[in-house]
Amino acid sequence: MSFAASPSPKFAPHYHAWGPETSSTASLVEARKYCQKLACAHYENFSVVSWLLPKPLQQHFYNVYAFCRWSDDLGDELQVAPGTVHPLTWWRNQTTNILQETPKHPVLLALKETVLAYNIPLQPFLDLLSAFEQDQIQTTYTDFTQLLNYCERSANPVGKIILYLAECPTPENLVFSDSICTGLQLANFWQDVRRDFEIHRIYLPQDDLNNYGVDLHQLLEVNHTAAFARLMQFQVDRARMYLQNGAPLLNRVPRWLKYDLKLFQRGGLAILKKIEQQQFQVFATRPKLSKHDFLKISLFSLWR
Repeated sequence: MSFAASPSPKFAPHYHAWGPETSSTASLVEARKYCQKLACAHYENFSVVSWLLPKPLQQHFYNVYAFCRWSDDLGDELQVAPGTVHPLTWWRNQTTNILQETPKHPVLLALKETVLAYNIPLQPFLDLLSAFEQDQIQTTYTDFTQLLNYCERSANPVGKIILYLAECPTPENLVFSDSICTGLQLANFWQDVRRDFEIHRIYLPQDDLNNYGVDLHQLLEVNHTAAFARLMQFQVDRARMYLQNGAPLLNRVPRWLKYDLKLFQRGGLAILKKIEQQQFQVFATRPKLSKHDFLKISLFSLWR
């Protein structure tokens, strides 16, 4: 199988060292260290491994994060030649077979240890990959049902995996987790409307755009309209509903996970509030939390 792909500068060292064309192998010790280094090098909205996390779980969280990071980078940090096989196909095949063979890739070797230790099904990992694969071919969504199906594969699997690591993946907990994860995904979409639009991805459902009389291409010139504000109010309210409906999960998980869940949920709600505070002008200015906002959320969540 031939792959013709050019990685971005930040992903190039990883891709050339461990991509589909390499024959390198890693020991389990090397694999663990690689995942830890990869995870600790990426701090986004929140720390990858909370200081409340039990030490025996830290490496497993590094392993899961590294898998998500590699999957995301394969989807977004590669320029793939037309008509060639996308490296995500190779990554899916490697992931599917981790239980049948010893993976050569450090991330998959470390992930195998995690999957076996906590009896995590492979399906959530494969669902994540299906979302990244979908991003390569689908850039618009007809209705909210279509978008919700995407969220069920792009965000909800992460919550499922964490519940397995916390050893509490009950049917009820999985439902609450899906609601929080979907709400977080939607909040991220509405935070990044313009950024996604500029890379030719539109997550606002087309039927909602039509119902509110919004043409995103016109917003490039005027940045904001009353119709767009009404549309975004509707989307913000819907995302908030999902975040709030998942709140019962916070009292159904171990104490070490409760703080992080509350932090993420409140972070999502805070982003939605920021969108409202700037009168839904997300096309003009990207709403984001300041360090002061994050500190308030962290302290309040810890106090609660």
